[in-house]
Amino acid sequence: MRWPLAVSSLGMPEADLPTFLGLAARHACTGVELRAAPDQSVRVGLSPADRASVRTALADHGLTALDVSSYVRVCPPGDDDAVVEDLRAHLRLAADIGALGVRVFPGGVGDGHDDERARRRLRSVQGEARGLGVDLLVETHDSHPTGSAVARLLDPLPEAGAVWDVLHTWRAGEAPAEAVAALGPRLRLVQVKDAAGPATGDPLTLPGEGALPVADVLAALAGGGYAGWLSLEWERPWSPELPDLDAALAVTRPWLDAAESACAGDPRTDRRGPA
Repeated sequence: MRWPLAVSSLGMPEADLPTFLGLAARHACTGVELRAAPDQSVRVGLSPADRASVRTALADHGLTALDVSSYVRVCPPGDDDAVVEDLRAHLRLAADIGALGVRVFPGGVGDGHDDERARRRLRSVQGEARGLGVDLLVETHDSHPTGSAVARLLDPLPEAGAVWDVLHTWRAGEAPAEAVAALGPRLRLVQVKDAAGPATGDPLTLPGEGALPVADVLAALAGGGYAGWLSLEWERPWSPELPDLDAALAVTRPWLDAAESACAGDPRTDRRGPA
């Protein structure tokens, strides 16, 4: 199958929203992730009129907002009320602009209570998320870099979903098939990128110039019946030596198509999806 392509605004933080959306549409993306930070076009401080303008701009470009990419961390010690209010603010923002979900990070500290704190806080806003029609999405990141770790955190929260950042699971030593099996139906979005190697210090590369086993990623997704978006998360703000987002998007679809062709004849890939 050919998964729909999306892109994160992280790769173009200096651009205004129409410029970013225009670039995404020119590269045949149908979805976008909208980074929500105080200095970005999409942020919790937007007025109702500005939120309506974001929604209109998305519609004008034929793009679906897959998530509001928040920087809320749900695991760390501290005041539950502050985290919960931050979650609620991002849920309302997502609903107002028509985004499907809110991405959050784990941000755990490894004291044995990370999952407990996250579950308590996420549970506090489940009803509001349901009422707004917005998914809560925990990314494979930082303290929970694998699909199995995120699945464990989310186990008692049947309505919450997950974002699979393929780079983090690769660096953590979790095979793509293991990540997909762990996340199962919770998997709502897959973030793709490429790097020279799995070590944390290995530099990011243009898609197709690195060593990330993207054919294995696509084979696992096909075998698991995943039919959602693949989103390019271009981390240029932290790797300014990388080419710009335009150059990265130009090679992303060919990279994915080549990987899809490579895994199409793999007898290990059951393309019918789960029984």
